[in-house]
Amino acid sequence: MQSSTLKIEGALFIITVDPERRIIRDGSILVEGQRITRVGKASELASVPADRVIDAREMVITPGFTNGHMHISYAHATRGIFPDDLGPEYLPNVFKLQAIMTEEEEYYTSLLGITELLKYGTTTFVDPGSTKYLDACMKAYEESGCRIIVGWQVTDRPNPLNVPVYETQEAIERMEETIKSYDHRLDDRVRAWAMPFSAGFASDELLVAAKALADKYQTGMTIHHVIRPESAEASMKQYGKRPTEHLEDLGVLGPNLLLAHALGVNEAELDAIERTQTKVVMNPTAAIKGGSGTTKTGLLPEMVERGIGVGIGTDAGNNSNLVESMRAMYLVAVLYKDGRQDVKMIPAETAVELATISGARSLGLDDQIGSIEAGKKADLVLFDTKRPEWRTIFNPVNNLVYNADGRSVHTVIVDGRVVVEDHKPLFVDEWELIQKVQKIGEDMLARTGVSFPQRWPMV
Repeated sequence: MQSSTLKIEGALFIITVDPERRIIRDGSILVEGQRITRVGKASELASVPADRVIDAREMVITPGFTNGHMHISYAHATRGIFPDDLGPEYLPNVFKLQAIMTEEEEYYTSLLGITELLKYGTTTFVDPGSTKYLDACMKAYEESGCRIIVGWQVTDRPNPLNVPVYETQEAIERMEETIKSYDHRLDDRVRAWAMPFSAGFASDELLVAAKALADKYQTGMTIHHVIRPESAEASMKQYGKRPTEHLEDLGVLGPNLLLAHALGVNEAELDAIERTQTKVVMNPTAAIKGGSGTTKTGLLPEMVERGIGVGIGTDAGNNSNLVESMRAMYLVAVLYKDGRQDVKMIPAETAVELATISGARSLGLDDQIGSIEAGKKADLVLFDTKRPEWRTIFNPVNNLVYNADGRSVHTVIVDGRVVVEDHKPLFVDEWELIQKVQKIGEDMLARTGVSFPQRWPMV
């Protein structure tokens, strides 16, 4: 059967992020089925017919954004309950709340998180293994049309976070079964990876087995990778090397491993990351809210300089609270300028790359997404620039990074399917969903007894 065609016609600018980094003024894009088939000047494509035409005048088009680390399934239900000075002790409460979620609650909460991401231009994201009811949530992935990487989060060591602990062999089996059951589902929009929670909560045996699974099934692996002074000291005492270097000795580092957060890594560890072609995702929204010192000590500029495959993420809606890739993109463009007192740090163009093609590379998907080129999947974001925050426009990259935010996203396309149009998600009644998840959150707090006093009186 012949695929339907879609033409996006006459855009003010198309920020392609292609190998030449072309910005096409008055451009059009032709999509056939799931893929882009032509990109060029509107005049060149004017006579090309299509089953559907989107008028993109006064719009800026970008590739869909990637979010390389986003716990999608639980946080939106109780978002904003934690005081911002609570510190690391909030995490046991996070997982206490997650542990009591029902299948239906997780489905609706995931759908709300996905709705927010898509509505503001994030088309691909990594849920780092914290979804408990993947069968139920597959329905949310299918309905919304998102592109997602999933897995089963495992530990085999006691931990203070209330993350479930498995016997090592059971942990390995759960990861493998998840990969076998979910990888390449929904026309390849769903990928499944091996996902130990972190090296600190996993035995060497589990980490090595997870990497072996990623290699065997030609898929990926991700771990939370936050190196605190005490963990670095313990690693040096036990192995004579820092944590990242120990992972290299185990053979766990490599092109299909994504280190999430990468806070506390030093230059020697960057050497290990670079020589093994390991990938990294940094989460500026969570890092600055958590007071991690990333503006002074975070090595994102050095990762970019070394050509490491690095992307950006947001983490969950209950620690960073903020899950919009565009605002993460803004933050990486400004934080290091200020922290290093050097305006040459992370220019706007690099920030866009981190949210698109470099982010796609960090996920092993840069041959499919991350830029607007013929042959790639049609994951596209159309911005309405008839808004004061977009004007005036001379350099659309500067406007995108420093002026705009997700409120100006007009249309979002994933795999050639329009999922957001005229600022509205097409797959769900947004307000009805919000009300449902509000009730779910109230019920969860009541069932667990988790609560924190308001600083200001609520009367």
